[in-house]
Amino acid sequence: MGINDERDIEANLQIGPTDQGMVRLFIMAGTTEIPMDFEPDEAREIAEEILAAAKAAEAKR
Repeated sequence: MGINDERDIEANLQIGPTDQGMVRLFIMAGTTEIPMDFEPDEAREIAEEILAAAKAAEAKR
């Protein structure tokens, strides 16, 4: 399966700082929890990638 394959899965995404100075993306889907911690610089890179993907998606509309 790839990024363009649709799935019937509901998930919740929370994003916030940790008490250790990291940025956490916390994904919950059913009984599965995935905490992903990033250094602030890594989090900024991810944010830039998300913005670039949003711009690319808008261009396809």
